[in-house]
Amino acid sequence: MDTDLLKTFLEVSKTRHFGKAAENLFLTRSAVSFRVKQLETLLGVELFDRVRNNIHPTPAGERMLGHAEAVLTAWERAKQDVSLHQDHLLQLTLGTGHNIWDTYLQHFFQSLHQGLPGVSLRTEVITPQAMTRQLIERSIDIAISFDTPKLEEVDIVKLMDVSLCLVCHQAGMSLSNIDTINYIKVDWGTAFNIAHAQTFTMLPVPTLHTSSARMALDFLLNNGGSAFLPHSFIEPYLASKQVFLVEQAATIERSVYGAFWKGNERREQIEKALNLLQAKGPVAPT
Repeated sequence: MDTDLLKTFLEVSKTRHFGKAAENLFLTRSAVSFRVKQLETLLGVELFDRVRNNIHPTPAGERMLGHAEAVLTAWERAKQDVSLHQDHLLQLTLGTGHNIWDTYLQHFFQSLHQGLPGVSLRTEVITPQAMTRQLIERSIDIAISFDTPKLEEVDIVKLMDVSLCLVCHQAGMSLSNIDTINYIKVDWGTAFNIAHAQTFTMLPVPTLHTSSARMALDFLLNNGGSAFLPHSFIEPYLASKQVFLVEQAATIERSVYGAFWKGNERREQIEKALNLLQAKGPVAPT
């Protein structure tokens, strides 16, 4: 399988346009069309419905998306693994979502680098659905998330607890008048969404949905509004009175977990990495 065919297929799927895909890939439109046709011939199915100005994947094309991404991810990892510098004995790949990366994982990288001599680190910011699939496919070694994979072959380690507080840009706001300002909905996982729906029905329709705590905080500081953010993450902003706790609003407690495949040949290094990730809480943003 020529990986260029898969890259071209994914680009057409993303842009829904052969011309735009050609520009992004620095190819001619005919080259893009030829590559897609080659892939369709190899698979024996049509991957796109070619309607003018409305190119979209067929059902077979939709099913192919996950496989194409998995093959390319595995290929990139294989290339990096076999070409590791002589000082690095192996590579560990960590997969996580935007919100955990922003508020937790990025602050551990110096500790991981110093605490894992001979290990090359790779990070993937991915969706929870892709995380579980890539863990099964061995494309990532450690999945870090709020919602743990429900798989018998996977070991789960609790890394830390997180208190999500409802904060806003002005003092004196309470649940009784919170619907008068913007609301920024941050994706903190399934359990958060359930608690949110049950307890915080008074919140207005979100002005912004995001999976990034950093983006939510920036939006709040620039435009005003409220959002659920980790207490440790916004502690300096509370101290400097840039944000304020919403009165009467209970915190929503979540835990961060690390998951890995039981039979992973890198288990010793994985367990060392997880121990380092349990060593301290997240650092507030600067």
